[in-house]
Amino acid sequence: MVDRTDGESPTRAIRWFAETVGSEWHLRILHALRDGEHRFSELERRTGSSPSTLPRVLDDLATTGLVQRRVQERPIATYYRLTARGRALAPVFDAVETWADEYRDA
Repeated sequence: MVDRTDGESPTRAIRWFAETVGSEWHLRILHALRDGEHRFSELERRTGSSPSTLPRVLDDLATTGLVQRRVQERPIATYYRLTARGRALAPVFDAVETWADEYRDA
């Protein structure tokens, strides 16, 4: 357990994390963007999310500063990538993958 010097309880930090990136779709999209920038259609395909879910979740992730949207004018295309804040989640994903590999079939 981490000692907190800012007076915030670990429970509050976990709750904030879960509210920010805890949904299945948030996690799938963040994970898909780990290897770089992707177009909307690529994210749809890679995550299996619906055309109605994906824009809502991408907006949520952009609002929280985890994902950045880039619009290319010619040819028209929209790209999404992780911000520095989003890339900082890489060790979290690594830890979750390690944990899941060890305990998934236990």
